[in-house]
Amino acid sequence: MRKSLCVEVWPVVLIALLGLRSASVTAAEEEGFQPLFDGKTLAGWEGDPRFWSVQDGVIVGSTDETKTPHNTFLCTTKTYKNFILKLEFRLRNHNSGVQIRSKRLDDFIVAGYQADIAEKRYMGILYEERGRGILADVNPDEVAKHVKPGDWNEYTITCDGPRIRLQLNGFTTVDYEEKSPEGAKEGIIALQLHAGPPMKVEFRNIRIKELP
Repeated sequence: MRKSLCVEVWPVVLIALLGLRSASVTAAEEEGFQPLFDGKTLAGWEGDPRFWSVQDGVIVGSTDETKTPHNTFLCTTKTYKNFILKLEFRLRNHNSGVQIRSKRLDDFIVAGYQADIAEKRYMGILYEERGRGILADVNPDEVAKHVKPGDWNEYTITCDGPRIRLQLNGFTTVDYEEKSPEGAKEGIIALQLHAGPPMKVEFRNIRIKELP
């Protein structure tokens, strides 16, 4: 009877220990990260309220009710230089993106680096909005293997000096070194709604770790 009890208990103990280790690793990975979205409001962000809202703990961008004449953005009120940015997104259709080290212009128009979010072709590229266009392209067939269409995906975006690295669900799509003086070294972070057909995109779990 005693032997049987040990056989039954040890797997449970082992699972518990592995769970504690997993939690410890997760905590270590997130050390130093600060939330950019409180899950309830758009505090710390600015955008056209016709397009952006918070629903069920998620930032929702939509042009279903109102058409935008140009790409429009939800922008941080703070600028960032070197950092690791993590967030989850879910794209219903069309095209979106995450602006980094960017500049806000009039009417919530933004210029600068963009980690692209798209249904197919441009997912995972590094683009410069209102600038030099595609800075680092991808093999779309290869990227597609790592994307969950219509579901939540995670972007990890690292800006460290001249180096910009984009990772989708852990897969590196771009590892780019800026060699032009045109490349911005600091700027806002922004979320994009693209002009064109009615679209919807959602964002959650947005957090950042600033680097020296």
